[in-house]
Amino acid sequence: MSATNTLFEPLLIGHMPLKNRLAVAPMTRVSATESGCATAHMARYYRAFAQGGFGLLISEGIYTDRAYSQGYLNQPGLSDDIQRDAWVKVIDGVHQDGAHIIAQLMHAGALSQGNPYRGDTVGPSTVRPKGQQMSFYRGKGDYPMPRAMTQEDIEEAIRGFADAAVRAKHAGFDGVEIHGANGYLLDQFLSEGSNLRDDCYGGDTEHRLRLIVEVTQAVRAAVGPEFTIGLRISQGKVNDFTHKWRNAEDDAAIIFGTLAKLPIDYIHTTEFEAWQSAFGTGPSLASLARQYAGVPVIANGSLHEPTRAADLIMSSQADLISLGRGALTHADWPARILRGAALNEFDPGILSPIADLENEARHRKEREHQASVLMAG
Repeated sequence: MSATNTLFEPLLIGHMPLKNRLAVAPMTRVSATESGCATAHMARYYRAFAQGGFGLLISEGIYTDRAYSQGYLNQPGLSDDIQRDAWVKVIDGVHQDGAHIIAQLMHAGALSQGNPYRGDTVGPSTVRPKGQQMSFYRGKGDYPMPRAMTQEDIEEAIRGFADAAVRAKHAGFDGVEIHGANGYLLDQFLSEGSNLRDDCYGGDTEHRLRLIVEVTQAVRAAVGPEFTIGLRISQGKVNDFTHKWRNAEDDAAIIFGTLAKLPIDYIHTTEFEAWQSAFGTGPSLASLARQYAGVPVIANGSLHEPTRAADLIMSSQADLISLGRGALTHADWPARILRGAALNEFDPGILSPIADLENEARHRKEREHQASVLMAG
């Protein structure tokens, strides 16, 4: 038996039965309508992954309210019932091809670079985010200086997560993933550099985790005990790729130990290379999550090489693998592995100059035309 057979073993996450250990990672595609509604193009995009054999799809980050959560222009939302209903065709298509789909709920906080509902941004403290806005998501220049969130702002954000989770459940999603990673709002509260608060949400690691705890508890109370809830965690951020937790494994023990007490069904870790040590030496971040949290772990990060992906599961570092670049390269990645087909290298041109589905389709068509010309010549 091939080692990659491990990737095709079934698994139960919460009350959600999965046919294999392969998930599509959440990837921002800025392809919704201006009003935040999922489109027919998005329905075809997601369904292709289900048709290609992935057992689980995790949606791109979906904004949760009409206050400060939206991060990007043409980002999809779950902030009202019209947006909720637009997701139904996406979900139905995925289900028809035997896969499950989870809605990733995201609040951009200080990293917002395109929010038609507000002209300013908020974060835990008045600290300008590092780096530059991302041009392939229609951003330009420095991030704006955020306003420090009041208690009312925090309560509004928590309510937004809970309300969006209920809409996700009513739309037919199989669960929700709370986005606590990559430098967005919940991660901003967790990170020392962006959280300078001196109230109950600031200070030591336990206090900086408080917003994640309160959001998770609110979401579980809103959706009930049987709806799947996951949480995504990372060290690196979209605006600070090399960020590491200051206290290394001591912080990991506190963070994942706290998450172990929450009503979640899985943790989704993401690193640039998921198999590498989280802190230079010692276990990977996925392995630490599994060790301290005691719930199933999805590992993400450059795992498009099949044997490497399988090794993370076989070595008990993770329970599932999520693919970003690998899935974008081949929507049928699982089917290709099963039949032993070749895998191509990721082509970054599909995300440039704008990382939307229209650009991807145009780029693929141009590449196919160039290939046909070469063959004819």
